[in-house]
Amino acid sequence: MPGSNGLTRRDFLKFAGAGAAMIGGAVSCGPSSSYLPSGGSRMNVVVVLLDSLRKDHVGAYGNSWIQTPNLDALASESLVFNRSYPESIPTIPARRAIHTGKRTWPFRNWIPQKGETFFPAGWQRIPEEETTIAELLVEEGFQTALITDTQHEFKASMNFQRGFDVFDFIRGQERDKWQAASSADEDLVRRMTVAGNDQSMVDKVRQYIANTAHRKGEEDYFAPLVFNRSMDYLDKARNSQPFFLVIDSFDPHEPWDPPKKYIDLYDDPDYNGREPVAPNYGPSGYLTEREIERMRALYAGEVTMTDKWFGNFMNRMDDLGLMENTLLIVTSDHGVSLAEHGYTGKVAEAMWPELTDVPLFIRHPEGRGAGQTSDFYASLQDFAPTILSQMDLEVHEQMEGQDLSPLFDGNAPNEERPHFTLGYNDHSWTRDDDYVLVCRSDGDSPRLYDINEDPNMDTNIASENPDIVKRMFDEYILKDAGGEPLPIY
Repeated sequence: MPGSNGLTRRDFLKFAGAGAAMIGGAVSCGPSSSYLPSGGSRMNVVVVLLDSLRKDHVGAYGNSWIQTPNLDALASESLVFNRSYPESIPTIPARRAIHTGKRTWPFRNWIPQKGETFFPAGWQRIPEEETTIAELLVEEGFQTALITDTQHEFKASMNFQRGFDVFDFIRGQERDKWQAASSADEDLVRRMTVAGNDQSMVDKVRQYIANTAHRKGEEDYFAPLVFNRSMDYLDKARNSQPFFLVIDSFDPHEPWDPPKKYIDLYDDPDYNGREPVAPNYGPSGYLTEREIERMRALYAGEVTMTDKWFGNFMNRMDDLGLMENTLLIVTSDHGVSLAEHGYTGKVAEAMWPELTDVPLFIRHPEGRGAGQTSDFYASLQDFAPTILSQMDLEVHEQMEGQDLSPLFDGNAPNEERPHFTLGYNDHSWTRDDDYVLVCRSDGDSPRLYDINEDPNMDTNIASENPDIVKRMFDEYILKDAGGEPLPIY
């Protein structure tokens, strides 16, 4: 689809090549009369969630060494959010907010799921009394589909399949007990772990190796599987528009084991050491400097592989003429620590930008907001209200998010957000234009950062500024949590 400068999306990718592209000027995506499906009165909707994708690893956000040409091309056609954060971390709480438009933080009335080995506060099923965006759209005649390899959603008891005509779960990611872990090649287990890995991560890698022993080529990796299945769905759904498609890719979540050609983009092709494909969730002292360097290359390779297959999906959308009538939202649920502040993995107290800052692109088929940026504090619970408003449907009464669509035209949403709050297990995080505060949810162990002077949040100034800490805790965290003390589990 040509832009105002005559550059098509595929031309952009050729121009970008293997490099990154910064956000440019506005792009015109065609006349407003062209976006409606030929057989219906509403546009299609596609939501793409790329698990653990850090904002600072996307070229469109200024990264000069990670290769993400397809996400960069999308940015040139989208409204790009500079201050996008998950409303809660990690996997399941974040997804609940996407599907229900309702905040899960501050994790009140949390009921731990039976049989789960990892269940931070808020990690629970979608409650029966809550309505999902898919349930609302299917009542309006949409074809609905969820395609995912995120193993935490496999259990029907988690309720993420509600409202979907099609729900396609691709087995085998991470700890999914799909194949007998005892069948894993132990030499490979040793090579894909490091001496400092704790036993839980060794067990994760062992299960993963057993699950992926059948691989013969790149198309057998998880990101290719997810996006190929999604392309197959498009081939069928184009004849039954409008449709609502959620693509929930667990990549670039660990284990990070992309094909060698992607790793070689970021590290010595002759590297022959052990591979830190699965980081401990904790202090990074278990890794050598060389292992940290290798871990970062593995993650970067996983990001680039995921970007490539996302690009294949986008090209299929283009080939089928669906770019002209589909609202597209692309984001992540959180990032991941790669030893920047002395932690690896996802740790509640380690809520630095590498964990909290996520990309968010919204591409409107009419080109509204294309190539522009917004500093509004956008989050996952905003997706459902925004989608419903674009379908001329009332926002469900349970939904607490905001309709972001006024931002397409340079206007403000209905309610101002001068600050934002989020939570991860027993910790809370909040920010405004000047400061970020991270603390236990009871206010203990505060860390305060001046993000204008210290955007990477390297210097804790809490002890010198107790008044600011108290103000942000009382007026932001406590108030947003309903005024009552936050639960500590």
